[in-house]
Amino acid sequence: MLTDVTATRYITPLREGGSLPGLIEADDLGTYVLKFTGAGQGRKTLVAEVLCGELARRLGFRVPRLVTAEVDPVLALAEPDQEVQALLRSSGGTNLGMEFLSGALGFDPSAFDVDPREAGRVIWFDALVNNVDRSWRNPNLLRWHGDLWLIDHGATLIWHHNWPGAEASAARPYDASEHALRTFAPDVAAAAADLAPLVTEDLLAEVTAAIPDVWLDGEPGFAAPDDLRRAYARPLLSRAADVHRRVTGIEEVR
Repeated sequence: MLTDVTATRYITPLREGGSLPGLIEADDLGTYVLKFTGAGQGRKTLVAEVLCGELARRLGFRVPRLVTAEVDPVLALAEPDQEVQALLRSSGGTNLGMEFLSGALGFDPSAFDVDPREAGRVIWFDALVNNVDRSWRNPNLLRWHGDLWLIDHGATLIWHHNWPGAEASAARPYDASEHALRTFAPDVAAAAADLAPLVTEDLLAEVTAAIPDVWLDGEPGFAAPDDLRRAYARPLLSRAADVHRRVTGIEEVR
């Protein structure tokens, strides 16, 4: 389970994010980037953030700490921005917070170097979860204290938008031709040898258990949240075995 905090103050919107995340203070005195259930992408974005973020953490990647953040719509009363007011009012209850990494720099492929092993591990992970939002245009990577950190996994697991077609969608190749790390000679095969054996039923059960029931309730075709958790785990378990063979778009830079 994720640690639960309560938002005590909305600081400012982060307008570079398409879903208008915001910076908040919480009752544990921490500062978090908050992603809202009331945003246009809805709760499935938050499910993907938790599943992929916690899976990445257990596979050895650096990911900001995730928390569930309770939001009282009364916070909207102090906000002059009408768009923010509407977002806060529509997001009462459980939202997602990501620890704010103060002083972190956005990753620039032309300014930072990444060794082939790390590049391969990131591309393998993105192939596993089908991350379509780690391009050179929008890397969703941070450089903090000299290390590479992974952020923003809402645009992953695209099969959960159409469960009847999930198996076929999860079997498709992964196009890495515009990936932010494709020019660093990524060793995806070595990454698969290291990481694929770690993706087990037990690990996926642990990771999916971190998703709050409230974000899973009411999904058409599923009687209970645990049924949906198992549906999330199945494509990842099968994909881990051989997705490295279906990564395209990096052959020319190997």
